[in-house]
This record gives sequence, C-alpha cells and structure tokens, in this order.
Amino acid sequence: RRLSPAHPVARPSTGTVTTRCQTAAVGDGTGRRWKVVGGLLTQRGSTLLVANRRRDGRVEWTPPGGVVDRGEVSVEALSREVQEETGLNVEGWSEAVYRVTVDFPDRSMLLGVEVHLADGWQGDITIQDPDDIVEDARFVDPEEALRLLATAPPWVSEPVTAWLSASLPEPSGDGVPHFAYVARGASASGMRGASPSGPGWWSPPGMVVERLAPGPG
Repeated sequence: RRLSPAHPVARPSTGTVTTRCQTAAVGDGTGRRWKVVGGLLTQRGSTLLVANRRRDGRVEWTPPGGVVDRGEVSVEALSREVQEETGLNVEGWSEAVYRVTVDFPDRSMLLGVEVHLADGWQGDITIQDPDDIVEDARFVDPEEALRLLATAPPWVSEPVTAWLSASLPEPSGDGVPHFAYVARGASASGMRGASPSGPGWWSPPGMVVERLAPGPG
C-alpha cells in the first residue's frame, strides 16, 4: 500500500457541495435507531483520525466512519465513508474489533456503532466529504491520538483509548468486546435536527454521559 502523509491535510476548495443524505434510520423504521460504522487505520504505530466540525463550531476528532444507509452491508458502508472522508481506498476489513451502544432516553434514540480494523489501503489523504463535516485527517502517534480523542464524546474516546492500550474488555456473548453508554441532559433545542454523521456524532454541551458497560474496574 502507499503510505499517506502524517501531517495535516487541508480541505481543497470546492464549489457547490452535493450532500448525500445520512438521515435514513436503520433498524426499527421509526427514525430513532441508528447504525454507524467506524474504521481503524494504522501505519507504523500511528492511527488515522479525522476532524469533524460540529454544528456549534466545535471540532471533534474521531476515527473515520459514518451511517450505514438502508440496504448497505456494514463494511461496504465503511469503505465508502472512509473514501469520502479521507480519499483512502481500503482493501479489506477485519471482523468487528468492538461494538458500542449509546442510549439517548431524552430523545428515545439508540445509537449502535461497530468498529473494524483496516487490512490495507491505497491512495493519499484527500478530503472531499460530501456532508462537509470532515475538515482534516492525519495519522497520529498514540500520545497525540489521546490528546485529540479528548475532544470526542466518551463513547468514542474511551473505546479507542482501550484499543490503543490493548486493554479492551473481555468479549461479550457474541465474541466481540462491547461498550454501553446512556447520554442524558441535552435540551430539545440543542438536539433538534441532529442525526449521526460518524462514530462520534454530535454531543451538545451539557449532555451527561454514563458508561454502563464495562463497569468501573
């Protein structure tokens, strides 16, 4: 594979952006259940993270990924999302490395995330996100990854940190490590119109997140 640059990549100037709809719910048909995939790409000890510009102007760094559209296979959706967000064409994916579920009881919403490790890829980092959310992508060493992941919601930062430190929890009944969270406290106005756009999604200020699994210790 061709190695991609480890330094920041600026978004190329574009004209009109055609946005692919990512608001179709997957699972229960009510618009309240979402299926999201995330990708772990590594090279020489560094991990690929992307900068997501959120609606309130904040930037959250997460692995690349996004919503699985209705009718898509998870890893096919992940390859598409990685290509759109970073320009890299992944050659294959592992089985799920870990899964995350996040319950938003104030919105009667459930977010399910499945994360895979890339087996290899081709190309160079170019950012042409049709949703105009990702504005930077770079391979970073573990120390820098921890610093950047601190900007992401706990349901992103904690599982990725556990994977980076080789301390994922014991697999659940399906053989895959599982993290579970509940997120409360977002106002209706703060959440209005929000829909998942990647492994992190948008976490409004004031949201209180509790980790249910694995438990403390």
